[in-house]
This record gives sequence, structure tokens and C-alpha cells, in this order.
Amino acid sequence: MKIVNARSFARVGLLGNPSDGYYGKTLSFTFSEYCVDLRLSESSRLRFVPGEVDDAAFDSPQELVRNLRLYGYYGGVRMLKAVSKLFFEYCESNGIDLPQANFTAEYKINIPRLVGLSGSSAICSAMLKALMRFYGVEIPLETCPTICLRAERDELGIACGLQDRVVQMYNGLVFMDFNRELLEAEGHGAYERIDVEVPNLYLSYDPNRAEESGKAHSAVRKLFNERNNNVLDVMAQLADIAQKGRDAIVAGRLGDLPPLVDANFDLRESIFDISPENKRMIDVARSSGASAKFAGSGGAIVGIYEDEAQFERLSAALISIGCRTFKPHIASTDDEAREAVGGGWRNS
Repeated sequence: MKIVNARSFARVGLLGNPSDGYYGKTLSFTFSEYCVDLRLSESSRLRFVPGEVDDAAFDSPQELVRNLRLYGYYGGVRMLKAVSKLFFEYCESNGIDLPQANFTAEYKINIPRLVGLSGSSAICSAMLKALMRFYGVEIPLETCPTICLRAERDELGIACGLQDRVVQMYNGLVFMDFNRELLEAEGHGAYERIDVEVPNLYLSYDPNRAEESGKAHSAVRKLFNERNNNVLDVMAQLADIAQKGRDAIVAGRLGDLPPLVDANFDLRESIFDISPENKRMIDVARSSGASAKFAGSGGAIVGIYEDEAQFERLSAALISIGCRTFKPHIASTDDEAREAVGGGWRNS
């Protein structure tokens, strides 16, 4: 029986976020502590097995109500189906003959939900990787994130952009230039994986801060579409910060990164409504001397600390407000390679 495994890691927007939806630039990385593991096993019929995101049992009526308010009525299976549909349509439209084989798809996920670490896109990208392996199909890497985006945005009506899907398909530290002319002409931006270690990164998240990222973007996107001068200027500055961060890393000027991280958040705060709870995470982290910005749309922060003493102060301060803090390991090519050889099916 044929079995293939695939893995996609959680992601962090290090600089430029949220420029991915505004024809800007962004610098992001995947990290290996949290991921989605996906398995396709050959079977007589196509089957999609519910996973952790497909909640069907609850401890109380209050938990049921809170869960549905945050996560809606649909979970990960709909994403598996949407990616499968677009994969089969891609193969048909490109004249790719597929083997006559069906599969059972099942997934495991340990990515904290709705704190800006991109769990839903990890499900989609892992599914696309698995489908390509199962059927022996090669899709150009720069095209894969667009297929994942269309699955969520067009098929499921989820407000999202390319950034998460790009970094989860490319893996590691990735610089993305979402040039409008290139996007409209080719359906993808210009993507560059940077194989450089970035030391002293920390990540912290509040497991109780779950909220929908689409809400954070809707008002700003409306102003962007209306060509609001202030929003356009801020988005241009965010793109410039991402470019400066990329150039600093490539040149080995890692000391340039902390002020760019702080400036990134300050610009975001100037145009986005930020809840007091999310702002408190930033303030507490900065009080220790570390830099801090959102890792996504809220609920998790990322930054750079100076030394172990500062990390201990930072971690203790964030623990006092209920946050979990750790040093993320940027996912490597070795982490990615282990997906295909049976090591990518984690026990929960």
C-alpha cells in the first residue's frame, strides 16, 4: 500500500507583515517546533479523516459556543478537499495524466490556533505537498502558494494573502516581493530563500488570545483600496523595512534587525486597531529591553533579545501575563527532507 507523508511548519512574519496583501515585501520564517503532519494512504475510495481542527466534542455548552464563535462550523477537512479540487483541476488543465489511485487523507496539527502562526495555511500547503508526492506530479514551486491561496480564498471564502503559503512551501527564512505587475502577469511574486542563521530570536504567544485575522485587516484594506495616502505611505514603509532586513541579513549586519522589528510594529500600530491585550504583550516584551512586533495579526509576538540574561527577564515578564515564550528553530532543508521518508508523522 502506498503511503506518503508531508509536513508544513508554523510561520512567523519577521518584517514587512502585513505587506503580503498590499503588493509589498515581507520577510518570514517557518519554525520546526509547531507543524502540520499529513499522510495520504492508498485506499479504495477518496476519504478525508477529521483531525484536531474538526471539533465534534465539547466539555460544556459554553465551550461549544466559544469554539464556534472563534473557529466557525468548519475545520481542516474542508481545506483538504479544496486543495485536492484545485490540484486535480491544475493537472487536468495542464494535460497531466494521473495514476488511477485513491487515497485516505489524515492530518495532525499542534500549531496553536488563531494566534497568528498560520495553522490553516499549513494544512493546505501540507496537503498540496502530499498530493504531488502521492501522484508523482511536479508543480513549479512558485506556483504552489498560489494554488493554496486560491483554495482558501476562492473556494472557501477565507480572507488571506500569499505570504503564509509562500514561506510554508519554500520553508525556512524567505524574502518575498509581491510586485503588482509580476503578480498580475505571472500569478506569483519573486521569492528568495535565505539560508542564514538569525540568532537570538524569541517567540511568545498567548493561548487565550484567539481571534480572527480577517477582522484586523478589513478596515485597513478598505482604506488601501480607496488609495488612502496615510495607509499607502505606511505600507510602502513596511515594504522598505522588509527590504532593509533582507539586505542586512545577507550582508551579515544582524545588529540592524532589532530597531527594524520595533519600527515595523510602530508603523502597524499607526493604522491598525490593536486590542489592549495584544498591545500589552508588546509593551511587556519591550520593557525587558528586547525588540517586539506581532508574528502575525495578533496573539503572538516575535523579536530579538541581546543575551541569556535578557531572555530570562523577557520570558519571566511574559509568563506573568500568561504567555508561553521560547526560542524558535528556523526550519531547515533537513527538517523539510524528513517529511518524505516516514519521519513526518508526529505523535500528538
